[in-house]
Amino acid sequence: MTDRASDGPPAVKDRDAEHPIAGAWRPMLREVVRCFVAGDYGLAKGVAGVEPVPAATADHIRAYLADYGGTLVELPDDTWQTSFAQWIGIRWDVVVDLWTAETDAGSRFTIHMVYVP
Repeated sequence: MTDRASDGPPAVKDRDAEHPIAGAWRPMLREVVRCFVAGDYGLAKGVAGVEPVPAATADHIRAYLADYGGTLVELPDDTWQTSFAQWIGIRWDVVVDLWTAETDAGSRFTIHMVYVP
């Protein structure tokens, strides 16, 4: 897996379109997910450039992942093909697709929401 800032695209401030997640952000996001995989939903060990997660939010993350039922794994390089960032004028919205381990039972889906733009 490669994560050097020079290995990815730049951050693009475009209110009208989503863009790939900046290469400079990818190592940080990988580390956040690595903490989640280890059960550190509050980022207690710290991730450079990332604020600690409030306890209530960490509890929500833990519950959402438990409800999903899969085993969260570290981000593969393929994550960046489907994840995106968009500047919304006052902050970035960043969506990172998480990955789970395959089980012997195969894939399992639970519908939580349908989004209609």
